[in-house]
Amino acid sequence: MPELAINTDFCKSCGYCVLFCPKKILKIGEVVNANGYPFVVQTEPEKCIGCAICCSMCPEGAIELYK
Repeated sequence: MPELAINTDFCKSCGYCVLFCPKKILKIGEVVNANGYPFVVQTEPEKCIGCAICCSMCPEGAIELYK
């Protein structure tokens, strides 16, 4: 199963990964990082297909995919 690693300190909650995720399993969370931004969380990791679109769309490079 693919696994996402989200660097919460880099996330600026732009929402691109949420918008472009084909399975709609990402959302902006309620907890904020050290920079004051709420960061992205994966809601249903078992539904991730490992497409890496979220990684490509993140302008901060905050998401990595491990297969």
